[in-house]
Amino acid sequence: MAVGTVLITGGTGYIGSFTALALLDADYKVVIVDNLYNSSKVSLDRIEILCGKRPDFYEVDITDEAALDKVFAAHPDIDSVIHFAALKAVGESSEIPLEYYRVNVGGTISLLRSMTKHNVANIVFSSSATVYGDATRVPNMIPIPEHCPIGPTNPYGRTKSMIESIITDHVEAQRNNSKKEGKPFEKWNGALLRYFNPAGSHPSGIMGEDPLGVPFNLLPLLGQVATGQREKLLVFGDDYASRDGTAIRDYIHVVDLAKGHLAALNYLRNNHPGVRAWNLGSGRGCTVFEMINAFSKVVGHPLKFEVVGRRAGDVLDLTANPARANEELGWKTELTLEDACEDLWRWVSNNPKGYRQDPPEAFLKAAQEGKTLKASAA
Repeated sequence: MAVGTVLITGGTGYIGSFTALALLDADYKVVIVDNLYNSSKVSLDRIEILCGKRPDFYEVDITDEAALDKVFAAHPDIDSVIHFAALKAVGESSEIPLEYYRVNVGGTISLLRSMTKHNVANIVFSSSATVYGDATRVPNMIPIPEHCPIGPTNPYGRTKSMIESIITDHVEAQRNNSKKEGKPFEKWNGALLRYFNPAGSHPSGIMGEDPLGVPFNLLPLLGQVATGQREKLLVFGDDYASRDGTAIRDYIHVVDLAKGHLAALNYLRNNHPGVRAWNLGSGRGCTVFEMINAFSKVVGHPLKFEVVGRRAGDVLDLTANPARANEELGWKTELTLEDACEDLWRWVSNNPKGYRQDPPEAFLKAAQEGKTLKASAA
């Protein structure tokens, strides 16, 4: 018997698919909506191979409220939503900001309206550390705690901050309205998960990030350099006030990140906190050069890079203070940066075409048996 039914928006994407897997492993029933703009339905096959269960899937755009209504109507047992669906590139958001506001903010409003119509009261929102902006502008805010003032420096971060406000206003209004009507108000809750830099792949080597077009994150770009799909990595600035001049980020293994969403969902269902923000990060900062060196070590040879000018909207240091999530959610990162590098290399070296190819037979067999092969296996 499922412990509950959860709708995941953007559930065939990188973090969404890993979260779907974590929920299915925890005996939730999962329904996914995704427009497949930057993801693949093949991720559903890999989820099924790894856990023996398959999410229900609907090809739906998050901005289409009528289509969302049909999904909720078809699954009246849905009691919670985990919301990933969004455009997510910092650089691109400065080039096409209206599209980011239309999809990210407009899509969330469509989702919340549809949820309310169907009496679905819990939402776990995939926010971002970009809502903090440049935390070095405020004394004693590195590593970054949840009470750090919000101040995003790019349109992507502003959409995330705006959505946090919309969810907060919505949940508080629903609670107040329910109180006035003498109805149970505690069921309306929201989790704002501000996470840092997702990294890595599934240890099985058959599930990972498969960006369509140019990746926007450092590790997938390094993966393309390592497999020869890209000549070199561009390092945006080496004149930051860090130990080697490059920007500092907090990398979190995607498997740990997925477990963080499960922990937040359980917290909402069990504790009814209203709206609460949690940082999901490791608390360990890593520079771009340190990440290049760590991944090069796993690959076995130096990876080519070129330093270019800073990128608009980038900041010096995004390192999490994860103490609140550690204490309240009983969650902390268990996997290391080295684990993330090894798992990513296992994925990209054996699946150079991502989900557009079948995984190596040996990896498939090992996954079905619950084993892990080394990255160099063919």
